[in-house]
Amino acid sequence: MEAIEQHSALKGGEFLVRETDPQDVFIPEEFSEEQKMMAAATQDFLDKEIHPIRDRIDNLEEGLMSSIMEKAGQLGILGVTIPEEYGGLGMNFNTSMLIADIVASSGSFSTAYGAHSGIGTLPILYYGTEEQKQKYIPKLATGEWKASYCLTEPDAGSDANSGKTKAVLSEDGKHYIINGQKMWISNAGFADLFIVFAKIDDDKFLTAFLVEKTFGGISMNDEERKLGIKGSSTRQVFFNDCKVPVENMLSERENGFKIALNVLNVGRIKLGCGVIGGTKEIANLCVQYANERKQFGTPISSFGAIKYKLAEMATKTYAIESASYRAGQNIDDKIDSLIAEGMDPSQAKLKGLEQFAIEAAIIKIHGSEALDYVVDEGVQIYGGMGFSEEAPMARAYRDARITRIYEGTNEINRILIVGMLMKRAMKGELDLLGPAMAVGKELTGIPSFETPDFSEPLSEEMDVIKRLKKTILMVAGKAAETFGPGLEQEQEILMNISDMIIEVYVAESTILRTQKLISKTGEAHNELFINMARSYLTSVVQKIKSAGDEAVASFTTGDELKVMLMGMKRFTKMNPINHRDVRRAIADEMIRQNKFPYLLYG
Repeated sequence: MEAIEQHSALKGGEFLVRETDPQDVFIPEEFSEEQKMMAAATQDFLDKEIHPIRDRIDNLEEGLMSSIMEKAGQLGILGVTIPEEYGGLGMNFNTSMLIADIVASSGSFSTAYGAHSGIGTLPILYYGTEEQKQKYIPKLATGEWKASYCLTEPDAGSDANSGKTKAVLSEDGKHYIINGQKMWISNAGFADLFIVFAKIDDDKFLTAFLVEKTFGGISMNDEERKLGIKGSSTRQVFFNDCKVPVENMLSERENGFKIALNVLNVGRIKLGCGVIGGTKEIANLCVQYANERKQFGTPISSFGAIKYKLAEMATKTYAIESASYRAGQNIDDKIDSLIAEGMDPSQAKLKGLEQFAIEAAIIKIHGSEALDYVVDEGVQIYGGMGFSEEAPMARAYRDARITRIYEGTNEINRILIVGMLMKRAMKGELDLLGPAMAVGKELTGIPSFETPDFSEPLSEEMDVIKRLKKTILMVAGKAAETFGPGLEQEQEILMNISDMIIEVYVAESTILRTQKLISKTGEAHNELFINMARSYLTSVVQKIKSAGDEAVASFTTGDELKVMLMGMKRFTKMNPINHRDVRRAIADEMIRQNKFPYLLYG
């Protein structure tokens, strides 16, 4: 595997077969002063406008969420990446990731914010005509208008293109008449503009329309009674002979399904990144509670079982944070390079996001599951109080659960990761075959007994990452050889392979970030980050070996199985660390500071 020359040269999914130099990744410690100021302003907005009235928000107080959205728009929070000519701030994609990260701690507002500024606004920016952009985006960027995205139907969830909502051209050719039902529609209760997906006549694919609430023919049921994010508006929306001007078709006929898929890439990566503020807030609360709560005459933060939980909270957060901003900058770099080549900026943004759709799915899965871990252990640290609505853990626990479902369930996203990699390989966009064949030869060859040079910080850990990538190539290559096109039906195996891919990407991102930090300020100043990187990698090795062993045992037997298992053992070999002491060191730093152990802005 050769090191890349610059981080912008990396293609989506190519991390599996190429090395990355730590100097070529973006780390969140490198955010500019302008970005940090925007982050601090967003945090200040949450502290003043949202956190003190969470109960009022959860009670769906009439007009409250709409007014909060308007205040956010006035501060520029709703238009971070919207070009200045349309009333936005014109900042890059990674800055929008940073704002989503911070907004994450707001629970229900985070859902409303994401539905409006992401899937409710970006389809117009990316696919709209100039007239559509001029008409709608300035109102959406300032919060004067609120947006909603109407895709899901009662019988069309993950299979969105099977929707039954219909659009028929009127006799005078001036309107499309839309009839149908949408469900689980965020922001529906206060939205002024709906992006609606419907099929024209007997078309195979969906078409998208921009539907103003004032067009008429729109009705809704009552607000859904949900497990969590209770303060976000979620309703069923019914279209009954809704007349939409023909000029309000978004993009071309039958291009709606493509719009839906591409915009979901934005939603996925922002959702994954948009848990970080939440995990940090929960960690802060848990450390403070553990330091205050005494049992057997001592704070429970002194107990090893509690330290384990605190350390894992910080480590998982550090890991998803590392992966999120690495991918976010890769997207920005791709966008910039396409614009430099002469591509229209809106098209460049779409292509940049599409190029890193694999990483977007990885981050969505990993972030949502990290959040679920953190809130679950938060309830456990609080004990009986964790189960009480009087403490903050109950709301956090309920609000977190949706993240594994929306923007495509984690199961769907896991299957998509492997499918996208295989498609790119078959199209010649990504060379997986050559490296997979090389791993196959290495597997049956004589192992090298040379002693590697591990003199550089975390170089031994990076060597582990290289070998973990070989396990993926070995398992995925053999599965593809065994099943051919039928592999897409072997969902259990796809999930195993996907778990391996997810963990390798996140672990590599964590090690690369830590190496870059060391290169800037030395090992002594980065002991906390070194401990978190090593702790995370140790857990990853165990997960990958388990997933790989399970996968190969499901489709190989006899001597072939023995060879594969031997390969798994060889490629997942790692010198053990004293994981107990490493975790305790992380937790002790949290306990000493009485909060999450590091700060990026403020």
